[in-house]
Amino acid sequence: MLIAVYILFAIAATSRAGLQIATKFDEAPVAYLLSALAALIYIVAAVGLARAGHTGRRVALACCSVELAGVVGVGVLSLVDAELFPDETVWSGFGSGYGYIPLVLPLLGLLWLWRTRTRTGSGTDAHVAA
Repeated sequence: MLIAVYILFAIAATSRAGLQIATKFDEAPVAYLLSALAALIYIVAAVGLARAGHTGRRVALACCSVELAGVVGVGVLSLVDAELFPDETVWSGFGSGYGYIPLVLPLLGLLWLWRTRTRTGSGTDAHVAA
């Protein structure tokens, strides 16, 4: 389910950012480029979460961490200095335009990664079912 939500957000953010960049980039370039960055992060996070193995998990961890920092940082900036964002981004207002899912999604991704992690012990991997 988590991967499906990431894919849905990847499609939504890519479509929105693509249309905004193609039709009205000069109105709010920072906002539209941030939406495109969010879309890219959603795509890579979905791939990382879907892939089994160490590399996929590391990619997903990096994406979820950057995503969380982005949504918090952009959320704060969009409230403190609204002039920086004359149009909404996926992350502005902490994702309020998307029902705050952009704020909750990386937390769920990080929680899933933590709960499904493995620990190395005595030469074999033991699954941790926290």
